[in-house]
Amino acid sequence: MHLVLTIGAALMAVSVLIIRLKASRKPVTVKKIVIPPLGMTTGFAMFVAPEMRIPLSWAFIAFAVGWFVFSYPLNRTTRFEVIGGEVYAQRSPGFAYILIGLLVLRLALHEVVEQYISVLQTGSVFFILAYGMILRWRLFMLKKYRDITGTPRQA
Repeated sequence: MHLVLTIGAALMAVSVLIIRLKASRKPVTVKKIVIPPLGMTTGFAMFVAPEMRIPLSWAFIAFAVGWFVFSYPLNRTTRFEVIGGEVYAQRSPGFAYILIGLLVLRLALHEVVEQYISVLQTGSVFFILAYGMILRWRLFMLKKYRDITGTPRQA
């Protein structure tokens, strides 16, 4: 089971990498920035199952690690450019390596954490970590997008 989950995570990461690289060929919109974290929010439904629940302190730490540590390299390498009146994400030569590095680090941490808590709780912790990472990165992207387009924030 553990091997299947590890292979599944690796395949998902490769899929994300391919999707992200293809997405840089299409214009960026607010909708494309906002939808991924909104879609990911449905994953919190997993906490309906008692086996998935974790202490709030674990959730806070996982979210903080995603927010402050894992999102940092993504924020540093995300840039936009205007081409023909449309906003595009600039391809960063290091982006693929950063995603792969984050995956390797996440898998290594997963191995360590799994020794102390159940597999299902480990999944919960790493979901919250990923959510913190994606949420901060997408908020950063939204701010940069609004800066480059001159779009004001709506109250």
